[in-house]
Amino acid sequence: MYIVRDIFQLRFGAFKEAKKLLDEAYSKGILPDAKSSRILSDFTGDAYRLIFEEGYDSLADFEKSLTESISKGEWQKWYQKFKEHIQSSHREILKQII
Repeated sequence: MYIVRDIFQLRFGAFKEAKKLLDEAYSKGILPDAKSSRILSDFTGDAYRLIFEEGYDSLADFEKSLTESISKGEWQKWYQKFKEHIQSSHREILKQII
């Protein structure tokens, strides 16, 4: 299993609006399909973070899901609004070994 974490550092004060957009994306089903997924916010460490964590059986599954999701017009429109609230981001890809 591969765990993919997209970590978004939000602009100060942008959490409420970003959360509304996440609720919209979730209700419309436009987030990437994964074997498992969850969205987390910071509790300690850097403040104003959103972490998208998804599980995939293979990196090929991740690539397929990502490619299919970002090619959809609805996702692209949503992401244009979402990224206005982002200061920076990075991705971690981890391999679950136990």
